[in-house]
Amino acid sequence: MGGVPLTFPFTAVVGQDEAKLALLLNALDPKIGGVLLRGEKGSAKSTLARGLASLLPGEAPFVELPVGATEDRVVGTLDIEGALGEGTRRFQPGLLAAAHGGVLYVDEVNLLPDHLVDVLLDVAASGINTVEREGISERHPSQFVLVGSMNPEEGELRPQLLDRFGLAVDVKASTDADERAEAVRRRLAFDADPTKFATAFDETELADRLDGVGPAALPADLVEVVTRLCASVGAEGLRADLVICRAAAALAGWEGRDEAAVEDVRRVAALALAHRRRRTPFEEPGISQDEVDEAIDGDDGGAARDRTADSDDPPARVVALDGVGGQTSGRRSTVRGTRGRLVGDRVPDGPVASLAVGATVRAAAARGAAAVDVEDVREAVREQKAGNLVVLAVDASGSMGVERRMEAVKGAVVGLLLDAYQRRDRVALVTFRDEAADVALRPTGSVEVAQARLRQLPTGGRTPLAAGITAALDVAVRHHGEHRPLLVVVTDGRHTSGPDPTEAAAAVRRRGVRAVVVDAEEGRTRLGLARTLAGTMGATYLTLSELTVEALR
Repeated sequence: MGGVPLTFPFTAVVGQDEAKLALLLNALDPKIGGVLLRGEKGSAKSTLARGLASLLPGEAPFVELPVGATEDRVVGTLDIEGALGEGTRRFQPGLLAAAHGGVLYVDEVNLLPDHLVDVLLDVAASGINTVEREGISERHPSQFVLVGSMNPEEGELRPQLLDRFGLAVDVKASTDADERAEAVRRRLAFDADPTKFATAFDETELADRLDGVGPAALPADLVEVVTRLCASVGAEGLRADLVICRAAAALAGWEGRDEAAVEDVRRVAALALAHRRRRTPFEEPGISQDEVDEAIDGDDGGAARDRTADSDDPPARVVALDGVGGQTSGRRSTVRGTRGRLVGDRVPDGPVASLAVGATVRAAAARGAAAVDVEDVREAVREQKAGNLVVLAVDASGSMGVERRMEAVKGAVVGLLLDAYQRRDRVALVTFRDEAADVALRPTGSVEVAQARLRQLPTGGRTPLAAGITAALDVAVRHHGEHRPLLVVVTDGRHTSGPDPTEAAAAVRRRGVRAVVVDAEEGRTRLGLARTLAGTMGATYLTLSELTVEALR
């Protein structure tokens, strides 16, 4: 293993047996497709990934991919020095080349742009990185154990990408006081003397074992067991079947057996199925061992189970204010900016946010220059899918109809979260009552966080409408990032506290933020103040009934 490592030993991590097994199986057969570690911060996710790299043969690299990494940095790009100094087009390898033979760790993979996640998963599955861009055609081996980690409270990974991770494990810090104490003692001991601690956890034998084994044979009848299991639990597509077969063969090989058996399938099935069964954010992730056993043993009669929602579950699909801003159901617009796929280049008209390396070098070469000058600089034109940030500002005062208002709003937020689960949308909620406005739900795509915030929202008091609009606009402007902000104000247009809302509404129009005003006015006599507010704001006008789940479907 190249000497005593100064990495916290893999075997010294207390507990986390499922995560350790998933990592070892992927090290034995990277074609399993990587491991996704889901859990809160401080639960040893990165420690396990680093520890695994120290077990791999040779001086196996551990490469960490930062959230802000560009596609050039990941896949590789044109070598500027070679192009200018020698006049040759030479490939400059990226992180995928650096990770060959080791571990590629992606923290907060759920926050990484979708197109980069796609690239990582494609290369992890094929073992080859192919680059065709900027006059470069390059193919090089890139075989690594892909380890992604994420905190579900920061937003989910889209199901289309989630499915492509081979195995997934929920990683949690132990609640047992003795285990926690042991984990702390080990960490303190390592920090005090890493060499002494690593020597006490000598992993040479484990590393040799990992280097010397391979996947076992997979009997034909066992493949049929796997396919029946996946059909029984409702797994979509064939990826789960393939992953379970590979993982079962790897487990049998790891334990020194020549042939995989049903018991191997039982042990790895939950790791491969847990993250593939959650079709909506309202379903609990995971699968129990009892369910796996019943499906394998045929206790369900061999028929695929019908999975129906409970009567009080929300509908399966809701569209976020269909038609507003030109968006259609379930689709995201394509926008150009500083991140995303490279689609072209241009002469910059200001500060360069993203350099088009190849185009810049070609411009210099066209002048016969050996160095790049200011006139040669070209800015990269990139394209990516843009999600929405929907900020709901809701009148929670004690005026008539507050219960109906809040019921409709909760239903809308739940519906928007269904879209957020499928895409990169985010939802925020601002309520206003008494003298001020409160951010009840900060921008999130996390279903768990949103549901917890929505359970109890206080109501009553006067109506500070201007404060509500201003607070919601602030959230939309400050936190939208690369999301397209949409402000949704639910009000009857009356204000009984604070300044007149006209100026606050006009500010929304000036900032160019898309907006919708939902009229909550009820009763026979209607003042129509909400419609007037929508005109001042430059917003689309809807009635409260159009904010219900049924209307948004």
